[in-house]
Amino acid sequence: MESQRKVLAGRVTSTKMQKTVVVQVEIKRAHPLYRKIVRKVKNFLAHDEEEQCKEGDMVRIRESRPLSRRKRWTVIEIVK
Repeated sequence: MESQRKVLAGRVTSTKMQKTVVVQVEIKRAHPLYRKIVRKVKNFLAHDEEEQCKEGDMVRIRESRPLSRRKRWTVIEIVK
Protein backbone atom coordinates (compact mmCIF):
# COMPACT_ATOMS: atom_id res chain seq x y z
CA MET A 1 0.00 0.00 0.00
CA GLU A 2 1.41 3.37 -1.05
CA SER A 3 1.75 6.03 1.64
CA GLN A 4 -0.61 8.99 1.49
CA ARG A 5 1.08 11.94 -0.19
CA LYS A 6 -0.26 15.47 -0.21
CA VAL A 7 -2.00 16.61 -3.39
CA LEU A 8 -2.52 20.30 -4.15
CA ALA A 9 -4.04 22.25 -7.03
CA GLY A 10 -2.71 25.53 -8.35
CA ARG A 11 -1.88 27.72 -11.33
CA VAL A 12 1.38 27.59 -13.29
CA THR A 13 3.11 30.97 -13.08
CA SER A 14 6.48 30.22 -14.70
CA THR A 15 7.92 27.65 -17.13
CA LYS A 16 11.34 29.23 -17.66
CA MET A 17 13.31 26.28 -16.25
CA GLN A 18 13.89 22.93 -17.92
CA LYS A 19 11.49 20.21 -16.64
CA THR A 20 10.41 22.49 -13.78
CA VAL A 21 7.37 24.71 -13.31
CA VAL A 22 6.44 27.19 -10.59
CA VAL A 23 2.94 26.47 -9.26
CA GLN A 24 1.10 29.09 -7.21
CA VAL A 25 -1.27 27.49 -4.70
CA GLU A 26 -3.93 29.56 -2.94
CA ILE A 27 -5.11 28.29 0.45
CA LYS A 28 -8.22 29.79 2.05
CA ARG A 29 -8.89 29.15 5.72
CA ALA A 30 -10.71 30.80 8.59
CA HIS A 31 -8.70 32.91 11.02
CA PRO A 32 -8.58 30.99 14.34
CA LEU A 33 -9.87 33.88 16.47
CA TYR A 34 -11.78 36.23 14.16
CA ARG A 35 -13.24 33.61 11.76
CA LYS A 36 -12.58 35.79 8.73
CA ILE A 37 -11.50 33.89 5.60
CA VAL A 38 -7.78 34.52 5.08
CA ARG A 39 -6.10 33.90 1.73
CA LYS A 40 -2.56 32.53 1.73
CA VAL A 41 -0.59 32.17 -1.51
CA LYS A 42 2.47 29.94 -1.73
CA ASN A 43 4.75 28.99 -4.62
CA PHE A 44 5.98 25.44 -5.18
CA LEU A 45 8.55 24.14 -7.66
CA ALA A 46 7.20 21.05 -9.38
CA HIS A 47 8.77 18.53 -11.75
CA ASP A 48 7.22 18.45 -15.25
CA GLU A 49 8.98 15.62 -17.10
CA GLU A 50 7.34 16.09 -20.53
CA GLU A 51 7.34 19.91 -20.29
CA GLN A 52 3.64 20.02 -21.24
CA CYS A 53 2.56 22.76 -18.82
CA LYS A 54 2.11 26.32 -20.04
CA GLU A 55 1.76 29.51 -18.02
CA GLY A 56 -1.81 29.93 -16.76
CA ASP A 57 -2.62 26.19 -16.70
CA MET A 58 -4.41 24.75 -13.67
CA VAL A 59 -2.51 21.67 -12.47
CA ARG A 60 -2.55 19.11 -9.68
CA ILE A 61 0.76 18.40 -7.94
CA ARG A 62 1.80 15.56 -5.63
CA GLU A 63 4.46 15.49 -2.94
CA SER A 64 7.53 13.44 -3.92
CA ARG A 65 11.08 12.74 -2.85
CA PRO A 66 13.52 15.66 -3.08
CA LEU A 67 14.44 16.13 -6.73
CA SER A 68 16.65 19.19 -6.20
CA ARG A 69 17.33 21.77 -3.50
CA ARG A 70 13.83 23.33 -3.67
CA LYS A 71 11.87 20.87 -5.84
CA ARG A 72 9.79 18.36 -3.86
CA TRP A 73 6.60 18.14 -5.94
CA THR A 74 5.61 16.45 -9.21
CA VAL A 75 2.90 17.46 -11.69
CA ILE A 76 0.20 14.75 -11.80
CA GLU A 77 -2.16 16.21 -14.39
CA ILE A 78 -3.16 19.37 -16.18
CA VAL A 79 -6.72 20.21 -15.11
CA LYS A 80 -7.31 22.93 -17.74
